[in-house]
Amino acid sequence: MIKYIGSKRTLVPAILEVVRRVDGARSVLDLFSGTSRVGHALKAAGYRVLANDHNAYAATLARCYVQADAGDVLGAARMLVGEFNALGGSPGWFTDTYCVKSRFFQPKNGERIDAIREAIASRGLEPELEAVMLVSLMEAADRVDSTTGLQMAYLKEWAPRAHNDLELRVPDVLPRAANGKGHATCLDAQDAARALEADVAYIDPPYNQHSYLANYHIWESLVRWDKPEVYGIACKRVDVRERRSVFNSRPKSADALRRLLDAVRATVLVVSFSNEGYVARNAMEAMLSSLWDGSGKVSTIENDFKRYVGAQIGIYNPQGRKVGTVSHLRNTEYLYVVARP
Repeated sequence: MIKYIGSKRTLVPAILEVVRRVDGARSVLDLFSGTSRVGHALKAAGYRVLANDHNAYAATLARCYVQADAGDVLGAARMLVGEFNALGGSPGWFTDTYCVKSRFFQPKNGERIDAIREAIASRGLEPELEAVMLVSLMEAADRVDSTTGLQMAYLKEWAPRAHNDLELRVPDVLPRAANGKGHATCLDAQDAARALEADVAYIDPPYNQHSYLANYHIWESLVRWDKPEVYGIACKRVDVRERRSVFNSRPKSADALRRLLDAVRATVLVVSFSNEGYVARNAMEAMLSSLWDGSGKVSTIENDFKRYVGAQIGIYNPQGRKVGTVSHLRNTEYLYVVARP
């Protein structure tokens, strides 16, 4: 899957173990699905997964990895991957924006991305197959980009992988889960919490000021293909300034999370949160303990992990001089579990 802060790669086994311990659980709601790494693992374990994210690129990943089933899309996807891999490059908006005005990709790969994305748009594919092809292109682009994993800036010198030729692969789409077909939505988390119901809810909100839309704005534009006006050295979409999540706001995030928890329709809640987040452990445990008139019992699991590579190398100015220091190399991710009595 794509390089992504918060993908929960190392936490997946712990999350699966928590869900397995819920007697009779058949369905799981993932309110902030991101790359759908968690949803994909839950689907593989047989659960019916309801995945939601308000960013279009993340909802597309969920439509591919949670909602689409192998028997319905893989045959056509394999043929399209072969066909699109044979296309030549055709420079357009993507090449001009992310290879000329900025240097996220080599022009040869930007031209291929333009050509393949236009080909996908011209086919009028049904939504699940289109999502699979968009994820194939997104992942192919991620394998040849020149970043440390965020799209806030590009490397001064080309990353070795950036010299490779872009090549589509068929995503790892799973067969339908034993407990039923998954579903992907692109809603505000508060709306999704009110509209969707499951036995278990997995809640992994943004935990500090860093915006996922800003961090992965290229994928948003690649999926939407709206060719937006951009700004700054990183050529971010202009709506990055407007589409702000309340969970990225220090003064508002705790109240937003409290309202979300009150609205979630599930028997067991599993909340993932970092020690770098706006809500400290004692405050989170108190918030969860107050649910259902204070009748729920909270358990907390600690997971230690290494920080992403950008945080490990420090901060550099536009001239390439190191201007910041690395404060710490490891973080703690908490899994909070609370069940209705």
